[in-house]
Amino acid sequence: MKASKTTCLGYRVLAATAAALVFTVAVNLPVYALGDLNGVIDSIRNWVAGLLAALATLFLTIGGVRYLTAGGNQRNAEEGKEAIKSALIGYALAALSPLFVDILKRVLGA
Repeated sequence: MKASKTTCLGYRVLAATAAALVFTVAVNLPVYALGDLNGVIDSIRNWVAGLLAALATLFLTIGGVRYLTAGGNQRNAEEGKEAIKSALIGYALAALSPLFVDILKRVLGA
C-alpha cells in the first residue's frame, strides 16, 4: 500500500522536529553543577515546561494541518481534532508546571 504525499510530508516534518529537539537538548546541557536542590528543581521545571510547550506546538500544528486537509474525510478531521485537544492539554500542563514544582518543593522540604 502506497502512502500519500501528505502522510510522507507529515512524517518528514515530525522526524525533522524530533531531530531538532534532540539536538537542542544535547547542545544546551549545562556543564556546571547547580549548587542547591532549589536550583536543580527550577532547572528541571524550566526544561519540562519548555518541552511540553514545544510538543504542544507540534501537536497543534499537526492537528491543524490534518483538520484543514481532511477534505471531507471524517476520520482525518477527527484525528486533527484529537491532536488539537492533546495540544491544549500540553499547554495547560506547561502552564501549571510551576504549581507542580511548588508542591514538589514542599514535599521535599526544600
